Amino acid sequence: MKQYRNYIGGAWVESAKIFDDHNPVDGSLVARVHEADKEMVDAAIRAGHGAVSGAWGKTSVADRAALMYRIADEIDRRRNDFLEAEIADTGKPYSMASTIDIPRGAANFRVFADILKTASLDSFRMDLPGGAHAINYAVRKPLGVVGVISPWNLPLLLLTWKIAPAMACGNAVVAKPSEETPGTATLLAEVMHAVGVPPGVFNLVHGFGPGSAGEFITTNPDINAITFTGESRTGTAIMRAAAEGVKPISFELGGKNAAIIFADCDMEQMLDGMMRAIFLNSGQVCLCSERVYVERAIYDRFLTALVDRVKGLKFGWPNDAETSMGPLISAEHRDKVLSYYALAKEEGAQVLVGGGVPSFGDDRDNGFWVEPTVIVGLAQDARCIKEEIFGPICHVSPFDSEAEVVALANDTRYGLAATIWTTNVNRAHRVSQAMRVGLCWVNSWFLRDLRTPFGGAGLSGIGREGGMHSMNFYSELTNVCIRVDGEPQ
Repeated sequence: MKQYRNYIGGAWVESAKIFDDHNPVDGSLVARVHEADKEMVDAAIRAGHGAVSGAWGKTSVADRAALMYRIADEIDRRRNDFLEAEIADTGKPYSMASTIDIPRGAANFRVFADILKTASLDSFRMDLPGGAHAINYAVRKPLGVVGVISPWNLPLLLLTWKIAPAMACGNAVVAKPSEETPGTATLLAEVMHAVGVPPGVFNLVHGFGPGSAGEFITTNPDINAITFTGESRTGTAIMRAAAEGVKPISFELGGKNAAIIFADCDMEQMLDGMMRAIFLNSGQVCLCSERVYVERAIYDRFLTALVDRVKGLKFGWPNDAETSMGPLISAEHRDKVLSYYALAKEEGAQVLVGGGVPSFGDDRDNGFWVEPTVIVGLAQDARCIKEEIFGPICHVSPFDSEAEVVALANDTRYGLAATIWTTNVNRAHRVSQAMRVGLCWVNSWFLRDLRTPFGGAGLSGIGREGGMHSMNFYSELTNVCIRVDGEPQ
């Protein structure tokens, strides 16, 4: 049986407390995971400070960039190992893990290495009376030790999305992956060790939230910044802990994202995009569209076409090339999603397709599966319209005017993403700019340039990641101001 250990100060550390990692496809045991206690987390943070105050804190931009390229190359070399671990932990289809999760995990290190090498800093000349002047220039320095807490839905992608820029800026990290998906994080620690990342720069601690590694990281006074992707409720708890030391925080939290479909859209392109926007990763993507608003002229046509496509989705084993949908991450999360399926019916929804649990007649019946589901008929104030479900479900509503649908889409406490489908370029600009979200797609979904700002508003988070936005979060910028007198002294 595999053992997933903690990685602290360049060494593998076991724990007396162990928990099980299960495969959501069939409930089988994948590995036993060593849960870090408070002393281990504290040791990881001390190791990080030792690295930053030592040789790692003096590394050049060129050396850090070269190291990040080596990390990416080693991820590529061990691609099959990462795929196996990612699929075992999440149950997602091979087609998704092999084209999104693992390639992006490597790409994040290359992208931020390139940004590091080309990042500019402010420099200004200020003229003073009497012929003197002042030169101001900014210096980028690491924050110190960054606590990185990442989610289970895109485990390697979202972990490296934070670790890569943090390390690029010269920080050390203490990373806690989700307890549901410890596999690829452990492999990443093996990669760090293999390519010669100095001890203490990358530390990995396994565990849970309250009373475990997550809480130990966020409440430690020697953590210099916290970055977290996950549920809004957890973000609130972390924010309280971070307030004690006035620590910088970067949160990418939940979403209740809207899709707006106008009658002039390209119907086939839109349907292709919306099947991904609703059902990718079994709806377990913070950017998925759970609220779909369709212009009345094509409302019935859209529903018919969407339901037909949903009926064509195949629940299969992850390595089956025809598999288009996997299970949910855990029994607990399946129960949560099924409770919303039941709530939708109580609130008066009509279920057009799905709404239950598939039956296989094999080991998959021990897994954590639910049916992809389309519902209609709910009022705008229904809980299933207001609360994030994080599963393969959407509610579809008709609308009659642009002003009406903008108001409906913005009627939420979340503000992460939206997608708009129209061939009218004026409307595309108008409506996208009216969305109160951090990210708005037009005639696309999940299309990302990693240099652009990513994040949300309201319950969807604080701050922006991506490109220079990440570099600036993970840096302490010091302005140096030098007066230059006009005459020799």
